[in-house]
Amino acid sequence: MACCFFIYLPGLMIVSIVFILKKIWESLSKIPPVPKLENEWWGPGKSGEEDTSIKPFQINISDEVINDLHHRLRNTRPLAPPLEGTKHEYGINSNLTKEITDFWLNKYDIRHREKFLNQYPQFKTKIQGLNIHFLHVKPKETQGVKVLPLLILHGWPGSVREFYEIIPILTTPQKGRNFVFEVIAPSLPGYGFSDPAVRPGLSTPQMAVILKNLMLRLNFDRFYMQAGDWGSVIMSDMSILFPEHVIAVHNNHCVDISPKAILKRILYGFWPSLIVEKKYEHLIYPSKKFFLGILARTGYFHIQATKPDTVGAALGDSPMGLAAYILEKFIDVDGALTKRFEMEALLDNVMIYWINNCMTTAMRLYAERYNTKNIDLGIDKIPVPVPTGCARFHLDIAYFPEALLKDKYPNLIHLTDHEQGHFAALECPKVLATDLYDFTEKVLKL
Repeated sequence: MACCFFIYLPGLMIVSIVFILKKIWESLSKIPPVPKLENEWWGPGKSGEEDTSIKPFQINISDEVINDLHHRLRNTRPLAPPLEGTKHEYGINSNLTKEITDFWLNKYDIRHREKFLNQYPQFKTKIQGLNIHFLHVKPKETQGVKVLPLLILHGWPGSVREFYEIIPILTTPQKGRNFVFEVIAPSLPGYGFSDPAVRPGLSTPQMAVILKNLMLRLNFDRFYMQAGDWGSVIMSDMSILFPEHVIAVHNNHCVDISPKAILKRILYGFWPSLIVEKKYEHLIYPSKKFFLGILARTGYFHIQATKPDTVGAALGDSPMGLAAYILEKFIDVDGALTKRFEMEALLDNVMIYWINNCMTTAMRLYAERYNTKNIDLGIDKIPVPVPTGCARFHLDIAYFPEALLKDKYPNLIHLTDHEQGHFAALECPKVLATDLYDFTEKVLKL
């Protein structure tokens, strides 16, 4: 009998392993219920009667703030010289940091840029205790075209400044298109000119509640969305929580970082041809190179997800340090900064962080998103239920083949590839706008 047992042992082990793997896969594939989130109060004091008025807003930088900025830029300490033969392997090269500082001090015309930033109608309104800032740009010509409400969201270390070049394209009727967009572009809570929360817990699902309420206050019960970076996470959360309000979403940062997706990425590493075209295979395989690349490019992530206030203390005190920390994220793969971006545009974005002293409150989003309380909501495991378009930019942090996106975006009706990078609205506004128009035409035909 013992001999018979050993004969069957290999088969029993195989069956046991298959059974265990099946249970693991079923656990990873289980979709949790959609959480119910209330209109939580995030401002000072307790929830009460709220001023629902919408007030015009203009950026007005005081002479005191400008003089203080110039004083700090003039009196920065000399930086440690870069190591010989290096570009940005150790972080932003100090020679480039000095160039940025010199440009900011001597060539960046703050009053001229202030006028530029005020070119679009801006407003503030209080929602759940927070003053929320937003651009609201209506198309000038609407005869013969449908006007579609579009909520566009930025991420970190971005701001509404990313959208200044794409807004005219979205709000101007395009040849051969029978629709145009009315654009609402808010500063995320804790970013730019929007108030930060005064107590813990304001993560992307809770921001989705606030921004949904913003659209309802503007009398948009149903609307389109476009976003990248953190904006894309908020956008996905909003479509999951409030699919009755979100018509469709266009995403230039489609990702799925659920345990199931990570496991699939590893398993497909043995057969890359099953999920990705040969010409794009180098973007995700070999797996070791891919994951080491992610690790090398996300050094900021861990500290911001654990101790944002610590690094925030330094970045809120040194404009040179703030510029170096932000603009390092915009450097091209070949080490260039102004090859794809204008220096004035980059410093406009830095200025928004500086004059509002909001880097600490912006970085807190990482800590709020990646903690047990928020993870336990399970929203990362819930598919986006509305029609989705994904514009993949190859210089972004990570490339996701369609096979790795289908679980998160089961209604993926539009998928395109582009050569540019992460900050698409600022880098290539025509490319992103055209992609959004193409996607919207598909949605309208549905």
